[in-house]
Amino acid sequence: MASSELTSSQSPRPPRPNLAFRQLRGQRSPAEFAAAVRRAAREIGERVSCDARYVGRVEAGEIRCPNYAYERVFLHMFPGRTLTDLGFAPRSSVRGRRAHVDEDAPLVHITSPVCATRETWGADEPYDQKDSLNPQDPHDPYAAYAACGAQQNHENDEIHEESDVLRRAFMTGGGATMAAASLGPLGLTFDAAAAQRPLRRVGGREADALEEAVRRIRLLDDRHGADGLYRRAAAPLRAAYELLDAGTTRQATGERLHSGAGELAISVGWLAHDSGRFDDARSHYAEALATARMAGDPALEAHAFCNTSFLARDAGRPREAVRAAQAAQRVARPLGSSRLMSLLALREAGGWAGLADRTGCEQALARAQALYDRGRSDADPEWMSFYGEAELEILEAQCWSMLGNWQRAARHAGRAAQLQDPHFTRNIALYTAELADDLARGGRPDEAATAGMRVLDLLDQVQSSRVQTMLAGTARVLLPHRRARGVSAFLERHASVPRTA
Repeated sequence: MASSELTSSQSPRPPRPNLAFRQLRGQRSPAEFAAAVRRAAREIGERVSCDARYVGRVEAGEIRCPNYAYERVFLHMFPGRTLTDLGFAPRSSVRGRRAHVDEDAPLVHITSPVCATRETWGADEPYDQKDSLNPQDPHDPYAAYAACGAQQNHENDEIHEESDVLRRAFMTGGGATMAAASLGPLGLTFDAAAAQRPLRRVGGREADALEEAVRRIRLLDDRHGADGLYRRAAAPLRAAYELLDAGTTRQATGERLHSGAGELAISVGWLAHDSGRFDDARSHYAEALATARMAGDPALEAHAFCNTSFLARDAGRPREAVRAAQAAQRVARPLGSSRLMSLLALREAGGWAGLADRTGCEQALARAQALYDRGRSDADPEWMSFYGEAELEILEAQCWSMLGNWQRAARHAGRAAQLQDPHFTRNIALYTAELADDLARGGRPDEAATAGMRVLDLLDQVQSSRVQTMLAGTARVLLPHRRARGVSAFLERHASVPRTA
């Protein structure tokens, strides 16, 4: 009955962006605006766990009407305005129930380990230390994990009031049987008869499906990019933690499930990372790290630190990128994989480049090359299949780009694009976009336009916010060079390309 009540108000209309709310945010970043919301809440005695992701969902139209606590806070922040003035829909039209609902009505309690994935709970803003509701260190991966349970009663209220999309996400919970069945969004479901049978303990079959889900996500990302996959991948991730909660009779199977769930969290985190959802990515990587430490899995821990370092570099926190990469190397050293250590050295190099430390960067690059030259081994993790000479070249190109050596960056980016396996369409687009940007900034606009055209040719196959953001930056650099050969044609074609939502 609770399920039908929670999903009865589903709307077939796609969400409309809340432009009024976005305008009110002004020049503040989502994180800065979220901090202002939390401060306003404290001024009137409310407690809301607003973060940048919540602000993004409001602006995207996913939250058509806030819950009562947020309503009071928003009206306090913008006196004299109504919810309609703030761009929200009437509460009755969103909920599909009578307009006047008792604010103190009992909430539907949903027991689900979805909290572990941080997909929909209102997390504290991990980058805002002074205003965080979590008194623990916001950079500690366990802080977000431990705080989740303490917030559930408060956040259930948000589930009750917010968008139907949010409510439906929580209804994927409900035991191991539902979890096994919900691996289906990526074509990894069990047969219908198996899905209907009670599943008291999970076994090798479920572990196989979980591992296959990770492989399939990686394959689809390599071919098409992250933008179209991220939300589809969230359901298998929730399912993975349902399976962990169901338990298993064999220790080996339990270890496979923990490893698979952690790797899936990293894969989903990468999809968020690559599509520009940095806050979501940080949560997923932290969850993978917590899972690794609980399971005593150093390989998974090294992978989580590796991606955390990469994210920190992209998010403009280079010192954290260095620390995370060094932590990954400490964990990974006993694993015996030179290629893994090579990649981690490149992650460290990216952090040093972000700090404008050329000496530290060059030392890490030299170490990465020496380790790479030792060749492959049986100890190399399966997830490192993407790491070959092309990836090494592009990561070095990005280092030189951050250091402002455009000529050297373009040389390495060009090699990366030439060396990349043609099956990795997304990487070819990414490497060529890096090449175009380096050429443009290095004063070679005609060559940059030619490379940019090659990227545009691939956009019908690749959906990647990262690639589109890079191309947009290249276009801005090329604007003063319209008269150079090919530049005007590139700019016109780029302007006509629809942007990824």
